[in-house]
Amino acid sequence: MADDHDNTGGNADFPPSGLLPYERWLNLAYRSVMINALEHVSHEGLAGDHHFYLTFRTDFPGVEIPARLRAQYPHEMTIVLQHRFWDLKVDHEANVVSVGLSFGGVGTTLVIPVWAFTGFADPSIRFSLQFAAEDLEDEGPAEAMDENTPAESGTEAQGETTSQVVSLDAFRRKGPSPA
Repeated sequence: MADDHDNTGGNADFPPSGLLPYERWLNLAYRSVMINALEHVSHEGLAGDHHFYLTFRTDFPGVEIPARLRAQYPHEMTIVLQHRFWDLKVDHEANVVSVGLSFGGVGTTLVIPVWAFTGFADPSIRFSLQFAAEDLEDEGPAEAMDENTPAESGTEAQGETTSQVVSLDAFRRKGPSPA
């Protein structure tokens, strides 16, 4: 018999819904991991076999990409940061990431709001995160990701979300629950 705190097997409501905004906190924490990794690489470069796959919504407000890329990828796009990228910057004030990449031999700078990202992966160590793109009308994104602001800032104004933010299946125990 499973106890009330068992989030395995048949209990599909994870994190459990309640009065605390766990989904929101997880989303902020996972985005923070991605931002820290990007910021580290912007200063130190990529070490060893590390490389990043970044997936983002091209139709998200504030995304700046060439029209030909937007036409080719009208909803979502994945870029790879490995050998040939330049000027990777994390702007905490504007809450955007910018990076120079070459597409078909033409160099361009992409500007991507932090909230437009839906995935981050470092395949060299089998690490990946997935999250929902968020539009924070009531809460400025800069306040949400500011290191000096508590994670719960503005959660009351944001309200309940219905989307699954992060898939945690890989972390769940496998097999039947103990009797």
